[in-house]
Amino acid sequence: MAYIKSRKHALAAPTLGAATLLTGLAIAAPGVAAEADAADGSRAARLDQVEVRGERVKLYGAEEVDSPKFSQPLLDTTQTISVIGKDLFNEQGATTLTEALRNSPGVGTFYVGENGNTTTGDAIYMRGFDSSSSIYVDGVRDAGSISRDVFNLEQVEVAKGPAGTDYGRTAPTGAINLVTKQPFLRDASQALLSVGTDDERRVAADFNKTLNAGAAFRLNLVAQDSGVPGRDEVENARWGVAPSLAFGLDGATQVYLNLLHVDQDNVPDGGVPTIGLPGYSTPDPLRPEIGTAPRVDEENFYGTTADHDDVTADMATVRVEHAFSDDAWLRNTTRWGRNEQDYMLTAFMGGAGNLVTPDLADPSTWTITRNLPTYKDQTNTILTNQTNLSVHVDAGGIRHDISTGLELTREELETHGQSALNGSAWPDANLYDPDPDVTGLEWSRNGAGSEGETRTAALYLFDTLTFSERWEVNGGVRVDRYETEYASSVVCGGRGAPPCGDLPAGSIVPGVDAEDDDTLFNWKLGALYKPAANGSIYANYAISQQPPGGSSLELSSSANNLNNPVFDPQKAKTAEIGTKWNLSGDDLLLTAALYDTRVTNEIVQDPIDLTYYQNGEKRVRGVELGAVGRITEAWSVSAGFTVMDTEVVEGADVTADGSSDLTYTPDRAFTAWTTYAFANGFTIGGGARYSGEMKRGSDGAVGTPAYTEDYWVFDAVASYAFNPNLELRLNVDNLFDEDYVAAINKSGYRYTPGQPRSALLTANIHF
Repeated sequence: MAYIKSRKHALAAPTLGAATLLTGLAIAAPGVAAEADAADGSRAARLDQVEVRGERVKLYGAEEVDSPKFSQPLLDTTQTISVIGKDLFNEQGATTLTEALRNSPGVGTFYVGENGNTTTGDAIYMRGFDSSSSIYVDGVRDAGSISRDVFNLEQVEVAKGPAGTDYGRTAPTGAINLVTKQPFLRDASQALLSVGTDDERRVAADFNKTLNAGAAFRLNLVAQDSGVPGRDEVENARWGVAPSLAFGLDGATQVYLNLLHVDQDNVPDGGVPTIGLPGYSTPDPLRPEIGTAPRVDEENFYGTTADHDDVTADMATVRVEHAFSDDAWLRNTTRWGRNEQDYMLTAFMGGAGNLVTPDLADPSTWTITRNLPTYKDQTNTILTNQTNLSVHVDAGGIRHDISTGLELTREELETHGQSALNGSAWPDANLYDPDPDVTGLEWSRNGAGSEGETRTAALYLFDTLTFSERWEVNGGVRVDRYETEYASSVVCGGRGAPPCGDLPAGSIVPGVDAEDDDTLFNWKLGALYKPAANGSIYANYAISQQPPGGSSLELSSSANNLNNPVFDPQKAKTAEIGTKWNLSGDDLLLTAALYDTRVTNEIVQDPIDLTYYQNGEKRVRGVELGAVGRITEAWSVSAGFTVMDTEVVEGADVTADGSSDLTYTPDRAFTAWTTYAFANGFTIGGGARYSGEMKRGSDGAVGTPAYTEDYWVFDAVASYAFNPNLELRLNVDNLFDEDYVAAINKSGYRYTPGQPRSALLTANIHF
């Protein structure tokens, strides 16, 4: 094996771990190993001048995060950060970001949408709040409600708690950073060919070729055409290509050129009616029979063959890194990215007026109105240049690890409105036997639309002060100056739109024309004590802010909408204490954290003057435990457990049951995965996932479930390596075919069924 050089921290054996035993099943969360960097080279540019070589070992995580803003290894980072390595999510058969995030407890797509508006893509909730707008690729924001494939990912980094100092405007409770694969100085090729339940077919390939001294080319490819287990008609079809070229990998100056193109042609899932679920009664007191009707078949598809979710994602990146010395290096990243989405989904609401019951005694005659086609014709574009300088300095007996930089970004949003033509509509669907092959609705662009743009200039500075082998203090500040402009045109007479007056119905009129600008100041401060070289105890306090238009580039004129520029940014403050320990020869990282997050500047309506004020407050506090890495050379684990206590401290209750809890947040969550590799080439293992009860939002719905029940899901894996070049792997998800609700919409009329038992067979070929 060729030598691999690094410039940041000496690469030890696999590090980071989490382990837990449940009913005899050992499990753990994101694991780590320095050999991942050595084998795949994606971070070789930033490691100490230490040469590392060894055999390839399985890694469930990483020793450190990719961003140069974090100067310390995870063991000494004063924050809860989960690193999910590609070995872990590939071994699980995960293909999307949402699936990979199952390895972080309490993180998932629990929310189906509001009324007929169905969420799409990676609609991630984390610690009580929607974090979909805080997804980054190599530290650059990736906007758009799309689903992201993992074929070109090295690792997924989940930073919990305010991330405003790291990224600028963000969701209140964290950010997700996707680290892409980069070329390295070794010839290596791999292909994954998978077939599975519901006609799943997928091929992914990863080719790396050394071109000459210091240069390498890497090409990642994917093609997939699959149904979704347990769901009729729903389909995930996509292909992608990600070429990358690197120069100077053996020198002080390194250049990376990356391209990405992904094309998706999906059939989206609008869910199924909640009729018959626990907690369902009837939306119509005059027809109590609806409340005792049987559940619909969870495989039923209530959309049509015209439903589609077409996505085109493009990204071009140039990254230059230069090491002035072992103690100073510069990184500059230029990125252009564009995500386009054309989407139409036939949704429904099961209110009394939409349920037709010709014969109350015969549910087979009942129908539901397919009267809510939802459209999205949207393009998100970003252009950014980010420069970072990292320096190690010894001054007066104190070591400073400094990271400072400048970021210039322009983000743009363009949407086009669509609507039905001439009053056309889909026919009603039979409630228990819906037919998707129907005609009736005709639609097109209607002339409405919007344009939004946010320009940001940001400066930041981080410093970690090491006073001794025992004590460290770290802090960071960031200043963002942003300007947002937004203009829309809307159909008159619609919800929130101006009345038509003398204009014909359906006329396009000006909507919102607004702008907002402000300066955001975010900071964090932490202290760390090391009782031993392999352990740390820390405390941390951080803030972040989300200004109007910060999550979507859209501004609003509604008096109760945080995107109205008359309001101040939403603010989040988190205090956290925790401890981290490397065990098993530094191969296993155990973590524990206790945190308290308070989100202020929430909108509350005064009950007397009916005016909206920003005196609302929400709180999330909890405990999170993690383990990741290897217990022995053959036994790998990744596990996490969290308990969350959520509350509306000031303001109206937001849940359907009238409690002060927050919505779409399991009170307890557990995730685990473990494998054992035998000397004869066999590997066996599996995992467990638990999600506690979740409460939906509050609206005028009648008779629908106010919460989803908790559930356990168990998965299994077995593989056999015939030789170093060929391995076969069998994954069985939901081994015991647990019936559960994965997500529910705000009104409780629709839900997404959990995936039933399914199997995936994969050939892993190295050549």
